[in-house]
Amino acid sequence: QVELVESGGGSVQAGGSLRLSCAASGYTASTSCMAWFRQAPGKEREGVARISKLTQTTLYADSVKGRFTMFPDNAKNTLYLQMNSLKAEDTAMYYCAALRGAAYCSLDHYQYTSWGQGTQVTVSS
Repeated sequence: QVELVESGGGSVQAGGSLRLSCAASGYTASTSCMAWFRQAPGKEREGVARISKLTQTTLYADSVKGRFTMFPDNAKNTLYLQMNSLKAEDTAMYYCAALRGAAYCSLDHYQYTSWGQGTQVTVSS
């Protein structure tokens, strides 16, 4: 079992920045993929970014490329999402997720089996 806890959400003006954190605990040795997702009211859950623990490669949704950066601190078992140049459409509940034993890490939320409780990000224009 992997436990995930997100933090760092809040309210910012458009153009501002936030850094989200995802702290992992429990059995993390076999984790293959970690990712950030978001969901706004009335919309489907959307993949934001993911990282493969095996290859250390990252993948970003087109909507956040050039603005968001994800990076791990392996010593702390923590995954960060640095969000810059925030837009009103970035407003959503942001979730951290993890998956074991995957050959490929996707941005499909159906693939992931461990989830945090989410942290709210609100961007005002």
